[in-house]
Amino acid sequence: MKPAIVVVDHGSRRPEANAQLEALARHLRESAPDRVIHFAHMELAEPTLAQAIDACVEAGAAEIVVHPYFLGPGNHTTHDIPRMVEESAARHAGLRVRVSEPLGLHPKLVEVVLERVGEAERER
Repeated sequence: MKPAIVVVDHGSRRPEANAQLEALARHLRESAPDRVIHFAHMELAEPTLAQAIDACVEAGAAEIVVHPYFLGPGNHTTHDIPRMVEESAARHAGLRVRVSEPLGLHPKLVEVVLERVGEAERER
């Protein structure tokens, strides 16, 4: 059985915003072909977190790590997502689901911020 990852964001009414998470999931699949990878939105768009967890189980996953694709530890990452995960996992006997920390203050994000700032400065 392959372990699974579900990357979850808030969700948006803007399809182009939601498409970015789908693209991230594609890149993750390419980088981690030994894992089942799905994406989900908390609200406003599908697939939902429950749908993504169900899809992982259907693919044979017995262990899932849900990664909140958020910058910081706000209410969504500390309360809402863990609650939604617990509710969804309860429907699948024996399923182990953990929630990772959000992106947070990771050193690689410093590199990304500086890269984006450099791109903006070159637009002059």
